[in-house]
Amino acid sequence: MTTTPLPATFDLLKELTELPGIAGYEEAIRARLVELLTPLTDEVRTDALGNVIALKRGTGGAGQRLMLAAHMDEIGLVVTKLDRGFLRFTRIGGINERVLPSQEVIVHGKRDLPGIIASRPPHVLSADNRKENIPSNELFVDVGLLPDELAQAVSVGDLISIRRETIQLGKDKATGKAFDNRACLTALILALHQLQKVRHTWDIYAVATVQEEIGLRGATTSTFGVAPDVGIALDVTFAVQPGANGDETLAWDKGAAIGLGPNIHPKIHEKLVETAKASEIPYVVEVLAGNSGTDAWAMQVTQAGIPTGLLSIPVRNMHTPGETLVLTDIERTARLLAAFAAGLDGETLDGLRLE
Repeated sequence: MTTTPLPATFDLLKELTELPGIAGYEEAIRARLVELLTPLTDEVRTDALGNVIALKRGTGGAGQRLMLAAHMDEIGLVVTKLDRGFLRFTRIGGINERVLPSQEVIVHGKRDLPGIIASRPPHVLSADNRKENIPSNELFVDVGLLPDELAQAVSVGDLISIRRETIQLGKDKATGKAFDNRACLTALILALHQLQKVRHTWDIYAVATVQEEIGLRGATTSTFGVAPDVGIALDVTFAVQPGANGDETLAWDKGAAIGLGPNIHPKIHEKLVETAKASEIPYVVEVLAGNSGTDAWAMQVTQAGIPTGLLSIPVRNMHTPGETLVLTDIERTARLLAAFAAGLDGETLDGLRLE
């Protein structure tokens, strides 16, 4: 295994977010992740559902397994009808339909076609309709082709992804699509780079899961297959922004959010906090009173139960093409992951018992 250069955080985030990977159709992002993970781990495979599972063996020899999981899929659209030279569509995952009008898209037909999401102009709407958000069933995609040309290039069931360049804002922020959850894949890859120079006792399974946005499916199957002793899920959470409920948002530029609640094993939470303090890594605590809405929800109850933790990166404008984050929060999350993994030893499992 050769050491590869540490990539710049923004450059890696930009590459991963601009690749398509709608839930259930993750081929492009999966192929690139295999390329990125291969030099950082001892073996890489994909399972029947399409999860990427990369193993970096530890030095302990006891076979204790740590699973680090971040989902690779994103929300998107799919063609439902060809309508007089235009495309009707429906949503895959919880895409925010209020931001769809005028978005640039790529229709993944027999060839990729640039297009625009359009609607009837306000001049032909009633006064009442002008005040309402346009529902997605009244929107359509225009790729500029005549009906016969469109029928030759696009079929019902073809995917439509948002066309959005990831750009840097100021010195330390970025905005783009699919930060949920390519930001955490970036952190996972950066953590593996750091672990190239650090001895770790446990075997580390870095898993990029599929279909999280439509039901945590990849986390369910991959956790069952890996059967880890400890699992850490990685996802994004809601950052403070104007108009957002202050009780449901977290400060950004403070490091990773360490989950706390019934979805989280209490001693995993404690160990993550202890690791952050010992390594002088900033963090915040995120209280999750019920379902975290992340892969941790599936990981926790797989097989006989997995002691599970959750690290989240605060993001503004979630599930829109303008998701925004602080780049150093990705880097701090990577540092915490690497330090946590390196700190596991032969006595860790006994210390997790809840008797």
